[in-house]
Amino acid sequence: MVKQKSVKLSNVTAERSKKNTFKISWETEAKDINVNIYAGNSPLTINRKSPAATAKVSDSAEIAGLDPDALWYFEVLPERGHPVMVSERAIRFDVVVNFRDLGGYETTDGRRVKWGRVFRSGHLSELTEKDQERIRQLGIKTICDFRSPGEKEMRPNWLPPGGAVEYLELPIVHGEFDPVAAMESLQKGDASWLTEDFIITRYIKKIDDFGHVWGRFFDQLADGKKRPLVFHCTAGKDRAGTAAALTLLALGVPEETVIYDHGLSNVYIAHVLKVINRRIKDLGIDPKKVEPYFTAPRNAIVAVVNHIRKTYGSVDSYLQNKAGISEQKLALLREELLDL
Repeated sequence: MVKQKSVKLSNVTAERSKKNTFKISWETEAKDINVNIYAGNSPLTINRKSPAATAKVSDSAEIAGLDPDALWYFEVLPERGHPVMVSERAIRFDVVVNFRDLGGYETTDGRRVKWGRVFRSGHLSELTEKDQERIRQLGIKTICDFRSPGEKEMRPNWLPPGGAVEYLELPIVHGEFDPVAAMESLQKGDASWLTEDFIITRYIKKIDDFGHVWGRFFDQLADGKKRPLVFHCTAGKDRAGTAAALTLLALGVPEETVIYDHGLSNVYIAHVLKVINRRIKDLGIDPKKVEPYFTAPRNAIVAVVNHIRKTYGSVDSYLQNKAGISEQKLALLREELLDL
């Protein structure tokens, strides 16, 4: 008897086609196989007793009739293959922007980042009751805030009562430069300081000057009792983007995927950018001139990735020698945050 080859699925995605309907898609070289899809409201509560959908001779399936207000995770299981967990990358909130799951990304050795463990976001102030309930549904245990004191004073985070969530302040502030002061400068019509070189320099300084902050952040990340964890800045794109890049690189996610994830901020803050651009125009400033400041520039994260490789040799070397994270702690992080 000829042993049949194990089936592997790649590029597995879950997209909400309607409020109560998800389209699950995948790629595979195998033909004429059954693919069962199981659903649940968390990675730990997948209902494996009966599939929510079954597909054959197809690369996708739709699942309708789901609670539109609930979180949904799906396990996609091909016959003769291994299951793949998938969910929505971006999580819907009323007022929070750019809140998304770092799960699902494939590493260079074929493993995947676990869903529902680590999230990145914009600021968490002025949450509606529905938003607060969403935070509770996600089971968030720790919030890491990279904002400056001025930003936090302007928009204090919402925190659940009773200390249910640990709140850690990890400010990343570049000398006298502060986002609040930057906005005041723009409101006066001064955008002369805002160049691409300025943005790239700030990104690299996040690496060179804040090893102690990343050390504290990775201490939280590696502690299973602190997860699920969300980290954020104001828009969730620069400081949070750097944190996401370091996290994904440390887990073994390829550089091109890390760069892709950074660029997703421009998709998820697009509606906010429209409002910002109108205000910038009203100040007599060409929105194109300030675009690098209000977006997640590809050149900036590429510069960070290249800088880490050229200056420190690897992200592991950077985290061990600059941030003080031990090789054992990095190994633990991969063990706990990657699927087999």
